[in-house]
Amino acid sequence: MASPRLWLVWRVGVFLAALAPLLYWGWQVAINAAGPEPGRYLLLNIGIGGLWMLLLTLSLTPLTKLTRWKGFALIRRQLGLWTLAYATLHLLSYALFILGLNWALLGSEIVKRPYIIVGMIALIGLAVLGATSNKWSMKRLGKRWKPLHKFSYVILGLVLLHFFWVVRADMQEWAMYAAIAALIMVTRLPPIVRILPKLRYQFRR
Repeated sequence: MASPRLWLVWRVGVFLAALAPLLYWGWQVAINAAGPEPGRYLLLNIGIGGLWMLLLTLSLTPLTKLTRWKGFALIRRQLGLWTLAYATLHLLSYALFILGLNWALLGSEIVKRPYIIVGMIALIGLAVLGATSNKWSMKRLGKRWKPLHKFSYVILGLVLLHFFWVVRADMQEWAMYAAIAALIMVTRLPPIVRILPKLRYQFRR
């Protein structure tokens, strides 16, 4: 069993790994290496980073069942909050670089790009899950907590729909993320859930 100090190192390492892409993209903008539209560069990359965070968060449960390693469960809430942080930064990038903080343009933008509504619903869902991911909320909600947090699957679908709408001219990248999401969802099916612990013993042989 790992010591509390090692668990702290693990959590700090995950924190730094989640922060690193943001620092890298910011550095690219600072040195004028982000292309002719640095605002759109940040908007797109932070959005994709948020999708990666969501996929990683949802992969932790099957990984825990497969390996029974406590470290995956230990960072589930941390990565979930990072997903919310990336999604919020994605929205702020849109507001700053696309709208120019002129919220009067939002109505016409929604008419032209209805995927904005889908993204907003996903962000609100992430905010609700983030606000209820603490022990106090778990105690208050009781048996309702797990059904509420299964909304993360719906959020994943909304994020993929949002991304599909944005990059529908080039489906190859979207298809990759959709395939990863489908694999994660398959691991949540009851027959697969029962198989995962047995696979762990197979790997030990």
